Amino acid sequence: MNMHEILFWVIIAILVADFLFEKYLDYLNTTRWSDKLPPELTGIYDEEKYKKQQAYERENHRFGMITGTFSFAVTLAMFLLAGFAFVDALAWGITGNAILAALFFFGIILFASDILHTPFEVYDTFVIEEKFGFNKTTVKTFVFDKLKGWLLGAVIGGGLMAVIILIWQKTQMFFWIYAWLVVSAFSIFMVLFYSNLIVPLFNKQTPLPEGELRDAIQQFAGKVGFKLDNIFVIDGSKRSTKANAYFTGFGAKKRIVLYDTLINEMETDEIVAVLAHEIGHYKKKHVLQGLVISLLQTGVLLFVFSLFVGNPVLSKALGVENPNFHIGLVAFGILYTPFSFVLGIFMNLLSRKNEYQADAFAAQHFNPGSLASALKKLSVKNLSNLTPHPLYVFFHYSHPTLLQRLEHLKDSPGPSSEGEKNKE
Repeated sequence: MNMHEILFWVIIAILVADFLFEKYLDYLNTTRWSDKLPPELTGIYDEEKYKKQQAYERENHRFGMITGTFSFAVTLAMFLLAGFAFVDALAWGITGNAILAALFFFGIILFASDILHTPFEVYDTFVIEEKFGFNKTTVKTFVFDKLKGWLLGAVIGGGLMAVIILIWQKTQMFFWIYAWLVVSAFSIFMVLFYSNLIVPLFNKQTPLPEGELRDAIQQFAGKVGFKLDNIFVIDGSKRSTKANAYFTGFGAKKRIVLYDTLINEMETDEIVAVLAHEIGHYKKKHVLQGLVISLLQTGVLLFVFSLFVGNPVLSKALGVENPNFHIGLVAFGILYTPFSFVLGIFMNLLSRKNEYQADAFAAQHFNPGSLASALKKLSVKNLSNLTPHPLYVFFHYSHPTLLQRLEHLKDSPGPSSEGEKNKE
């Protein structure tokens, strides 16, 4: 057996192992299902709401099994039936330019994949989410979201890919360094300007109006030395009744965004507690930490990729005789999966640790009771699974479970005057 044949079966083995492991983790979660309200959830869910949550969990599990199996079957067929080689030949038949060929290659694959998965998205949005009272998306919004998503993918994704391939053509040996610089600059730019440039294409953001809530937020921000001028409300109810809030940007570009559904569902103290948690991430340098780690991971990934991108073994493993950038990227992406999986475990561990720290910050500088109440409301409002299997949590959860967070909040110190001494 030739080296490229061995590599081909290694790729198949990785795909199969990943699929089976994910299905096993999904199965473990089903063992936690219950028809009766577990004692630990008393006071969070009532009997009726818990039954609805369990029904929602079962529905999503069944649907996930179907969509996951379909995606796996399509991906496996692309490898076993030389689908990537076929699309590669199609792309080169359109153009002889390596950059344009790569753009056509990924454009065809991503567009075809999206078309195949659109019926599942329609069912998820207009049947499952509608059935459980979450969906607010209209057909018009759904279609326009699709069109805008395709356009952004072509312009931003295609543009970035073209630049990276051009760098590879011009530099070869030092490709990974220049590509890393470009990707890093792009990532930082998106952190700073995503809310200004991308979000408005899909949602309306308006400044939080003067009043009790804005005063309470600014009072807390001032107390902990957090300069905050940008507080926005986003029309999340345009698509769903689920509630959320997030923090984005650095320096003068930092902003807090509240979903209108969050404002409608919570008391002022609960909203401030949620924002205190988000401010805690900033004060504890978690946002910067996440960006730095992401950039370092990208650098390592590009360095390793640069060692293999031109290797004909990668291309031949996918049935393509002449090596090229885009075929090498597909093969390498699958081979990198086990390393990405291990890195993901450590990133989730770090993320869960950071969530505890942000909770502790909110408890110390504001009110642990208000944060606990807000977390409970968010979980019940979103029909969150509060009893996932511990192994599933270990591999997939970036946040601790609600019960873990509530237990941690019990041990967190209450409000103190120390926050007044904190400066940005």
